[in-house]
Amino acid sequence: MIISTENAPKAIGPYSQARKVGSTLYVSGCCPFHHQDGSIIGENIIEQAHQVMKNLQAIVIAAGYSMDDIVKTTCFISDMANFVPFNETYKSYFNAGIYPARSCVEVSRLPKDVLIEVEAVVAR
Repeated sequence: MIISTENAPKAIGPYSQARKVGSTLYVSGCCPFHHQDGSIIGENIIEQAHQVMKNLQAIVIAAGYSMDDIVKTTCFISDMANFVPFNETYKSYFNAGIYPARSCVEVSRLPKDVLIEVEAVVAR
């Protein structure tokens, strides 16, 4: 089943916001784009990370899950120097102690030269 919500940016390529297979939800990489016009929200890692997490949350909720149901994220950041401020922002979207498994890697470039992208696997 394809999951789509107007509360998160539309896909900018040949992919879905998310896809549900059985009881598992696979969320495509979320970038700090405004859900209505696709503009980049934020000029620094903290501002962009908040928008990414809000977009991720909108998709997760639209599929009938909560942030506590996220079991794995993969985080792509353009500069590992942003790791600590990203972590502070990221963890604020989860109940303390209920953090997903995670990978975080530095990449050379992200769509529209944003600073962060996060994808997720969600399950109950």
